[in-house]
Amino acid sequence: MAAVTHGAKKATLAEVAAQAGVSLATASKALNNQPHVSDATRKRVHEAAEQLSYIPNAQARSLISGHTNSIGVITSDLTGRFCTPILLGAEDELGVTSNTVLLCNARGDALLERNHLSFLLSRNVDGLLIVGDETTPRPHLDTPDHVPVVYAYAPSADPNDCSIACDNVEAGAMAVNHLISCGKRKIAIIGGSDTTAGAHNLRLGSPKASQDRLQGAMRALHEANLEPAGPVRFSQWSESWGRAATRLLLDQNVDFDAVVCQSDEIARGCMSVLHDRGIDIPGQVAVIGHDNRSLLAPDADPPLTSIDNCTEEIGHVAARALLDAINGKPHHGTEYVSCRLVQRDSTLPN
Repeated sequence: MAAVTHGAKKATLAEVAAQAGVSLATASKALNNQPHVSDATRKRVHEAAEQLSYIPNAQARSLISGHTNSIGVITSDLTGRFCTPILLGAEDELGVTSNTVLLCNARGDALLERNHLSFLLSRNVDGLLIVGDETTPRPHLDTPDHVPVVYAYAPSADPNDCSIACDNVEAGAMAVNHLISCGKRKIAIIGGSDTTAGAHNLRLGSPKASQDRLQGAMRALHEANLEPAGPVRFSQWSESWGRAATRLLLDQNVDFDAVVCQSDEIARGCMSVLHDRGIDIPGQVAVIGHDNRSLLAPDADPPLTSIDNCTEEIGHVAARALLDAINGKPHHGTEYVSCRLVQRDSTLPN
């Protein structure tokens, strides 16, 4: 076979058909894996295409198959903290089927999201993956019936939509049960944000993660015949709030031997105050966080035990659900992906 040179004319489907000794229609069916073509003929056509270095026309193939092999992704995660691992997981699944991913960042703005949606629909994407930055339900997107949509991390407020989220109730229980297994019985809880989002924002109501994690934690405490040490307070997902809440616990003489912090940022603030007051971690007080942030938890002093949201797995599950929907098998409702405990030195058992 002659070497292909730069500037050489691209082989056509007609030339492939001629070399294989079949009709143009049969060559097209063989190359697009359509039925009613014998194995011997299909093999002959593929060999001819390889010999001629034939490159299929993507637009023509999409007209035949009805698919463009492109997926639209809209995220509102400004930092990529949750979006990036979700996209990595989704890419692993979508890459197997040679799908192109078109990524747009709505930056939490509903109008910008609608503009991105219009753009992606104009590109005839086969499906849409909507990735949020927190687990509070978000508004349903109005899309054509033939374009399936899967919501990842932030579930849709419409229960008929397909949503994939982490199980924050289970995560809250997991944190408390771990501390109990470490011999702790006087467990304080420092909550995250509990404020209502602005009307321009894509989120609805108060952050659900705070309430879900608290629900799971309280369930685990009650199953062990325990109550939280001191009041459960909410403010922000920040180190400064972690410091302020821990000072309140100490200054009000709350008797506690462990703290569940609803984020790793809160946990870092909590630990800094415990260090300042000369309280040993985990000997006197064990600390556990949520989210397992790679830039926070492993480098804390001591390294912070945390609950991982398994965001990459959420990406895998969401992409599989989207591919199912594209192939005529849509999913409905919210599927919750289990979180996992990552134990480090901040909760070593007694």
